[in-house]
Formats: sequence, structure tokens, C-alpha cells
Amino acid sequence: MSRRPSATDRRPSATSGPAKAFAAVDLGASSGRVMVGRLGRGTLELTEAHRFPNRPVRAGATLHWDVLALYAGVLDGLRAAGEAAGGRLESVGIDSWAVDHGLLDADGRLLGNPVHYRDARTEGVPEKVWADLPADRLYAATGIQHAPFNTLYQLVAARGTAQLAAARRLLLIPDLIAYWLTGEQGTELTNASTTQLLDPRTGDWARPVAEGTGIDVALFPPLRRPGDPAGTLLPHVLDETRLTGPVPVTTVASHDTASAVAAVPAAAGTRFAYICTGTWSLAGLELDSPVLTEAGRRAAFTNELGIDGTVRYLRNIMGLWLLQECLREWGDPDLTPLLAAAAAIPGPASVVDACDPAFLAPGRMPQRIAEACRASGQPAPRTPAETTRCILDSLALAHRRAVEDAQRLAGHPVDVVHVVGGGARNALLCRLTADACGLPVVAGPAEAAALGNILVQARAHGLIGDRDEMRSLLARTQHLTRYEPSGDRAAWDAAAERAVRR
Repeated sequence: MSRRPSATDRRPSATSGPAKAFAAVDLGASSGRVMVGRLGRGTLELTEAHRFPNRPVRAGATLHWDVLALYAGVLDGLRAAGEAAGGRLESVGIDSWAVDHGLLDADGRLLGNPVHYRDARTEGVPEKVWADLPADRLYAATGIQHAPFNTLYQLVAARGTAQLAAARRLLLIPDLIAYWLTGEQGTELTNASTTQLLDPRTGDWARPVAEGTGIDVALFPPLRRPGDPAGTLLPHVLDETRLTGPVPVTTVASHDTASAVAAVPAAAGTRFAYICTGTWSLAGLELDSPVLTEAGRRAAFTNELGIDGTVRYLRNIMGLWLLQECLREWGDPDLTPLLAAAAAIPGPASVVDACDPAFLAPGRMPQRIAEACRASGQPAPRTPAETTRCILDSLALAHRRAVEDAQRLAGHPVDVVHVVGGGARNALLCRLTADACGLPVVAGPAEAAALGNILVQARAHGLIGDRDEMRSLLARTQHLTRYEPSGDRAAWDAAAERAVRR
């Protein structure tokens, strides 16, 4: 393992003038936060202004997001961001998870808390859709891998409900927050691409898909692209946040993965793969055009849009959700000694398929992992440390499969893997990923989504140049750790066979 040079050893960036402050609203599946980014002459500093929980609520049989509590947290966060920035923000940008949405009536009022993507309402819906629009045709039109929670399936599941009948607008979560802040409506492109209703070749709605599934794309307001203006904070928002107006809201790559990929600190011309780690692991490549092959569909690769017309060709992997759920079952123990104990276990140990949809739902995760190991003829982990090692070995294998498959399917070889997001702090996961992939892993920045959010805002306001300059600034200013591959490749090959044996 080696470390990059410190920021003081690096040449200054083209960014010049006094530091300016931008706020990134970054909403995740378990928490939200408002981050303040300051850009100056060769500097990029990120601080957390406010963090707040995101707790789903089950009402009756339906699992909802508490979006009003989230919005209250955003307002509190913007107030804290303003205080940290001396009352003046250059801009605000909003990113969040994908696919989920709020429905508005003709008066622009929310028709109920958005439904959580882990809710069971879409069970069996994809098969009904495929009866009229076969899965291969759907993929050829949208490039989006099958996931039961995609917006398309959510809308088909809601067909015939009074709420959908009353809806006149559909706003994806970041667009809903932006609407409440500004009074203006739009649909951001990178997040729209996750709905399974957009054509990644044209960047416009896949109207034959919408028509074939009975979905009215007029529900969506006009498309916006990262860098487009999204309005200014309303007077009552300025009053509540105590900010000095006007404060513009800038459209960023509002799907948090798109913002995170924008913050991959790769050098210009580098052949890289990325893994955005957190509740999910999103592993793949940044391409110039989509790969809409049947082989890609069968391999569960998706074509989501990124900044500057790029395509995020990636596979969704269950991610640290597996460990998060185990920690919840175990009473939230201290993670540091648990990871140390897991690192001391020889590996790769027993492994499971980290892409298996059987792990999607919450509850009984340690038991379900043990059952999956037994079903594949492997010893079941017995202790929290053994279960943790099983999870991290399994994720490293899933990362390897995704990186190898992406290169093969896209004809796009890579020399290095960048790990960004919360998992970049997990040294054991990064080391195991380097060993499994047989490639160097550069870990960091951990706050990639917020940094990508802020850099797109700063670029829209003329403070930084193209994508290469954005990434160069990140490489010079953020803490990065490099892990060189080591260990026995044959052991990982054998583990890969065990992970899928039934």
C-alpha cells in the first residue's frame, strides 16, 4: 500500500481568486447531509455543515420515505451552511438516490410520501410488463438493467390507484427538493436515465417504451442537464435559512452515483474502472456511448448517463447494505475492532453472490448469508467477524466480476480501479478488491458525490474548466490511498466458483 503525495506537494490549479462557497445537498438511503465546498486558488475544501437521519416509515402495508423530514433537514443544513460560509453561498446543488419520486396534484401539492424502492409493491410487475414489451426489447431501447424497483415498474404497479389518477406531475427526489426550494420544476437527465424510460442514445424519453407500458411522459417536467440553472431560493426559504439572496440553485448530476463518478480523480487519458461504494456498489466504466447488446443485458449491465454526455456502464451490486443490515442485527457494534478481527481471518473465506436479489430486503441478514453459504456447500460463518469477512470477500469478488465483464463487453481495457464513496474508508475492502481484481486500487475521495455536486456547480459558475481539470484538482487536493494487488489469484478463482455454486 502506498499513499499519494500530500496536497502541499502538488502544483496549483487553474482555479483562481478568493475562495467561494457552494452547498451540496447529498441525500442517501440512510442519512442526508449538507456539505460546504470552498474553491480558491489551487484549493478545494469540503466540510460537513449538517447531517440528519433518513428513516423510512411503514404505514399500513407500504414502506415510505419521510420526505418532509428530509426537506426539514435540508433547510436546517442550508442554514448551517450559510453560517459556515458567512451568510453567502454562490449556489446550491442537490443529489440523491435514484428511481423514487413524488407525485403532485394540479395545484403542485404532494399527493403522499414517496414509496421506498424496497417496498414490495413491484413484486411480479416486471413479468407483467415483459408480456407486452419483452425484456430484450426494453433493454435495447433504454439500456437499463432489470431491477424490480425501477421507476417504470413502480408506475405500472401504481396504475389504477387514485393517487396516480390525480397526479399531474412526477418529480424525482432531487427535483422535488429543488421544486420546494425554488418553485420551479424540472427533470435532471442523469437521474431520468435510471427510470428505464429514457433512450441513452438520444438523451430524450423512449416514447415507444412509455406508450407500450401506458406511462404518460408528460408527467415529467422538461429535462435539465448538469450545469443548467434550476431557479433561485424562494423568499420564505431565504428567511428560514437566513441566507443572503439571491442564491441560485444549479442543476448537478442529481443521481448521486453520477456525481460520484464525476469526482473520480483519474488523470487525463487514464484507462480506469470505478467502484462507487456505499449502501450499493456501482462498478463499471465511463464510456462515450451506450452498449446495448444482448450480452450486456444478460450480464446485468446498465447504461446510465453521466456529465458531459458520458455513459456510466455499470453493474449494481448489493454493496455495504449487507454489512449495514448485519450491524443492525448485532446491535450496531463498533466497526473498527470488527474489521480488524475480520482481517485476521484467512481468506478468501466462504463467499456468497453479492448480486443475488435474495439479499435485497431487510431483516435476518446474518442468517440469510449463513443459509446461502450452506446452500453452496461452504461452511456457514458463525461469528460476526466471520460474517464480516464473508461479506467483504464476496463484495471484492463481485467487484472483480463487474470490472472484468465490463472490459469484455465494452471492449475497453483498464489499468487501475478507482474506489470512491464511503467504502473508500474501508481499508480491508479496498485491499481485498485490489487482490481479487489483480489491479491497483486508488481509494478516495470518500465524499465523492458531494464533491462532484460542488464541482459541477463551480464549473457552471465559471470557476473551473473541463472534466479533466475537475479531476486534476481532486487528485491534488483530496486524500487518496493506493493499494497494490497481492495474494494468490488461484484462491480468488476458486472462491469465485464457490460463490455461484448451488
